[in-house]
Amino acid sequence: MLTSKFGIEIEFTGITRQQAAAAAAEVLGGTVTHEGGYMGIWQVIAPDRRVWKFVYDGSIAPQRKQGGRKLTAADDYRVEMVSPVLTYERDMETLQNLVRALRKAGGFVNSTAGIHIHLDGAKHTPKSIRNFVNIIASKNDLFYKALQIKPDRMRYCKKMDEFLVKKMNERRPRTLEQIRSIWYEGYGGYTTQHYHDSRYHFLNLHSFFTGHHTVELRGFNSTLHAGLVRSYVVLALALNHQALTQKSASARKPQTENEKFSMRTYLVRIGFKGDAFKNCREHLCKHLSGNAAWRYGQVA
Repeated sequence: MLTSKFGIEIEFTGITRQQAAAAAAEVLGGTVTHEGGYMGIWQVIAPDRRVWKFVYDGSIAPQRKQGGRKLTAADDYRVEMVSPVLTYERDMETLQNLVRALRKAGGFVNSTAGIHIHLDGAKHTPKSIRNFVNIIASKNDLFYKALQIKPDRMRYCKKMDEFLVKKMNERRPRTLEQIRSIWYEGYGGYTTQHYHDSRYHFLNLHSFFTGHHTVELRGFNSTLHAGLVRSYVVLALALNHQALTQKSASARKPQTENEKFSMRTYLVRIGFKGDAFKNCREHLCKHLSGNAAWRYGQVA
């Protein structure tokens, strides 16, 4: 579950891109460089030559703190950290330390900021992509409540398109070209345009069919809480592993009369087992109603 490569984009404000790069360089022991002018990219080249970028994102409402108050800030306070290719075992501790350093430096998030996780698409097949579509469709409502997706961000991470899900399961595509055709069917056909409307869903396959060849999950509010970031990454890796290894997946929505129990048992089933993932389970269940231990209420 934890062996797949991934990348993460974390949006925040409170400090400038230059300040964010300086804070990251302290953690990474890297060199700060700058490309372009006022709206340019600040980046940190780590000793292993991997590059962590701090870029402009126009969807973020820039803010700064002054005297305990949050004030509107200039555009250089729109910050998105873009990681290099990462692996869980090698890089999770570093990623969490970076998140803590950015918060300590004054970074914070607001309702306009999100987190996007890109998963390596190299092993995906037509079957696994269809599995992924059905997994997300079946858990749409549970995930959106568990992750507390902000109304300000819904336009950037819409729920799975019911038209897409229906067509995917009616036609049962056997090639990636057929899946690509279905994905773009409501948008006038395939495009290489980066900021294409099809990408703004919890599950984004536009990134898979363009140069990045990654499956992107966009359904996370941004946070500079290191434990939450870890929980989101583990969830993304677990969903990816489920899609790759499960023989088939249904888009049918499960019964969720007890949301916490449904979510906990689902998380355990896809790999969140034991004390190592206890905190992750707690983070992902805390906003749900019900009892995580008892499906129908505790027996007296």
